[in-house]
Amino acid sequence: MDRIQKQTRPVFPFTAIVGQEEMKLALILNVIDPKIGGVMIMGDRGTGKSTTIRAIADLLPEIEVVTDDMFNSHVSDYDLMSDFVKQQIENQVNVSTQFIKVPMVDLPLGATEDRLCGTIDIEKALNEGIKTFEAGLLAKANRGILYVDEVNLLDDHLVDILLDSAASGWNTVEREGISVRHPARFVLVGSGNPEEGELRPQLLDRFGMHAEIRTVRDPSLRVKIVEQRAKFDQDPYLCIEEFKGNQKDLKDNIIVAQKNLENVVIDYDLKVKISQICGLLNVDGLRGDIVTNRAAKAFAAYQNKDEVEIDDIKKVITLCLRHRLRKDPLETIDSGTKVDQTVNEILN
Repeated sequence: MDRIQKQTRPVFPFTAIVGQEEMKLALILNVIDPKIGGVMIMGDRGTGKSTTIRAIADLLPEIEVVTDDMFNSHVSDYDLMSDFVKQQIENQVNVSTQFIKVPMVDLPLGATEDRLCGTIDIEKALNEGIKTFEAGLLAKANRGILYVDEVNLLDDHLVDILLDSAASGWNTVEREGISVRHPARFVLVGSGNPEEGELRPQLLDRFGMHAEIRTVRDPSLRVKIVEQRAKFDQDPYLCIEEFKGNQKDLKDNIIVAQKNLENVVIDYDLKVKISQICGLLNVDGLRGDIVTNRAAKAFAAYQNKDEVEIDDIKKVITLCLRHRLRKDPLETIDSGTKVDQTVNEILN
């Protein structure tokens, strides 16, 4: 068998990643329900942040897109298709489709607003009367994952645009009275090293989840991670083959959870308890309540359940709230520990 044909650029298998369960769970839940609002991953250097994010994108099932469409338009969902495709469907034009891997788009630190949002060719519009749109990274990321490494070093203005698009699912570009609007529904994943500075609280609050990862201290676990990486570097295809079964099982679980998500219910009393916890922790606004409800439902769907239970909330609530707490310089305990303590008081 020709190994090159199997895969052009081998990606480390998601199920081969040792440890970092918090980060892996946050990514899986955002894939099941992108409306959770993305995940911010803060941790030490060399802890596998980028490797894990690329691995989840590689794991996901292929998506059906309209052929030769720059926005990865869906063939039947109006919220995920461009205006041009909508017009074709309304005019009953036959639209051809193809299956592609879930887009994984990297936003470089030096990116400009035009590179991110796209730009309109004004000269062509004025001279020829043709509205030509040069697609940006937000267009390419539609229905995929947009990854920003070192998001805490990115210009605040660009972070704002990113978060607005992630929340609304749309990107609008306006130049000289010409306007183009296109779908931009993606899972926003940011990563960074806390030593290089934190994001502003109002920007941090708009990420659905916040995973903290630490360097593994257990020597035997460190050896296992090093060996796993060395095995992949030596023969990536053998390593991919070894984890093929695990990858397929996880992919199937995610597909089933995505389908079951809309059937999952959460009891009114549990919703009250979530809001009670947010109130006791002085969480500003209602994003914390909304995201925790969504994440608990996604986790229940991932566990193949139709109803959210207390344990489901306990599993996700720290991820959803730890970055929304007001920073107190005199506080001696970590924000995650503070969330855990309040959760145990209310939910036990």
